[in-house]
This record gives sequence, C-alpha cells and structure tokens, in this order.
Amino acid sequence: MPSSIPIDDSHVDVLHHTISRIATADGFHQALDRVLDFAVEVVKCDSCFMYVLEENDLVLRASKNPHPEVLDRLKLRVGQGITGWVAEHREPVAVFREAFKDPRFQRYNELPEDRYEAFLSVPLLSRGRLVGVMNLQHREPHVYSPRDIRLLSTIGYLAGAEIEMARLETENSDLSQQLETRKLVERAKGILQRELGLTEEQAYLSIQRQSRQKRRTMKEIAEAIVLSEEVRSNSRPE
Repeated sequence: MPSSIPIDDSHVDVLHHTISRIATADGFHQALDRVLDFAVEVVKCDSCFMYVLEENDLVLRASKNPHPEVLDRLKLRVGQGITGWVAEHREPVAVFREAFKDPRFQRYNELPEDRYEAFLSVPLLSRGRLVGVMNLQHREPHVYSPRDIRLLSTIGYLAGAEIEMARLETENSDLSQQLETRKLVERAKGILQRELGLTEEQAYLSIQRQSRQKRRTMKEIAEAIVLSEEVRSNSRPE
C-alpha cells in the first residue's frame, strides 16, 4: 500500500480556523476581508487584492492597503494581465522578481503596486467554477515556497464556495429590500393619488422630488407618507 502523506497539525488548525471565520462572516464583503486577513497572515506581504468574477469581468472588491478610489471600480477582463490569466486557466501563478516585466502583466498607473517585484495569484473556485482571483504582492523580490502556494490555493478552493454563498445571500437580501421599497412606494403613491387627486405619474414624481429635496431615500419618504396616513386614520373618530 502507498505510504500516507504526513499532515502537519498546524496546517489543519490554520485551515479549520480560517474556514470557520469565513463561514461565520456577516455578509459578502466581510467574507472577502476574512480571506484576505488569512492570506496576509500566512504570507506576509505588502499588498493583497481580491477580484470577484461578475458576468464577464473581474472586479476589485477587497484590498489590504486599500485604494478607495479604485475599489469596486477597477475591472479586468478574463485573460487580461496575470490576474486574468489565472482566471482563464484556473491555475496559480508565482513570479519571484520583476513581476512588472512578465508579458502577462497588466499595468495600472493609478496603483503603486505596478512597480512591485513579486506577485502570487491564485484562483478562487466553487465546484470547479471560477468565483474570483486573489493576488499577493511584495515590493522586493520574494520566493513563494511550495507550501505557501499550496496553502493559498487550498484556501482558494475552500473559500470559493463560502464567498459564492455570501454573494448570493447578499444579492437575495438586496432584491428583498428592493421589493420592500417598491411596495412602500406603490402604497405611498396610492395615498397621494387618493388624498391629493394626483395621477400615478404625478404621485411618483412628487415622492422623487421630496427624496431629492430632503436628501432622503425614496423608501424613507414613502415610509413617512404611509406613517402619516396611518396616524390620520387612527386619529379619526369611530
């Protein structure tokens, strides 16, 4: 029989701790942040980015050494740059020095990391399907050990499913809130039509105008109209 591969208990503990923290994350962005926390703990680096696949683009959704001006805005196509190559081939890439000279490298003048020397990129997968890509970078040349690459790649497989689940839950929550807002606005429109004799379009424009003037969301304006109507109804004599 083939000999078994020895397992380092510390690795098991690290993986268990990390996946437990990711699984208990409160929402999509916290799940991403916890993956990045683990990455920079395992491989001390100067920068760490997380791209998430959304339709046909990889969108920068989380970062250590954050760049608020590009977060949620910077996009890559699958196949573009080292990150896009990893997404396309679903394989890790480790460049130990002069990463910016790699023919696959994609330069962004707005990011200081463009001149970083070392670059490690691993795919995030869920049931074989690409979820995103995680990048670690070093200002100076850095040799990523086989252990580092295997450990981060393993996290990419394990965390991918949790990230995908968190994303779907966030999307479902957003859709639920949108539906709730739509129902409130419809109810408020009905009240304005009935009380002020407005058309449906006039009622909607009135809510929209108040939203802009008061710098409140349309949901908040609709809630105030509904509440006011309920108070008037409860104040009327039996």
